[in-house]
Amino acid sequence: MATANTAPNPAQDTLALIGRILIAYLFIPAGIGKLMGFGGTVGYITSVGLPLPEVGAVIAIVVELGLGIALLLGFKTRWTAIAMAIFTVAAALFFHKYWSAPDAMKMMQQINFNKNIAIAGGLLALAAFGPGRFSIDKR
Repeated sequence: MATANTAPNPAQDTLALIGRILIAYLFIPAGIGKLMGFGGTVGYITSVGLPLPEVGAVIAIVVELGLGIALLLGFKTRWTAIAMAIFTVAAALFFHKYWSAPDAMKMMQQINFNKNIAIAGGLLALAAFGPGRFSIDKR
């Protein structure tokens, strides 16, 4: 019978780093885009009927850019990943409502919804297992 290995090996540390890089690859450019196009971001948030769209835009920028960088560096990774997962599920629920989308948009919205849920799953795995040795948290 095999026993559980509690110490991560170099392959696990490398995979955790690659995972953080790939997730940050999605969030950081999105945050920069929202920052550079703040008015458009506010307009989009307004278009879905959420209250305080300016505050929502700032929250999105902080999560996507600020926490995206923190995740990339492996800083406060567990808490960062949990916050990003909550944000990502909320974004799926508010912005990718495939169940009420027009038929022409239903499939694309469902794909985006499902991707957000899968990304949240990856973030929760990072929260559960940590950032690996190649991170600020492990130094």
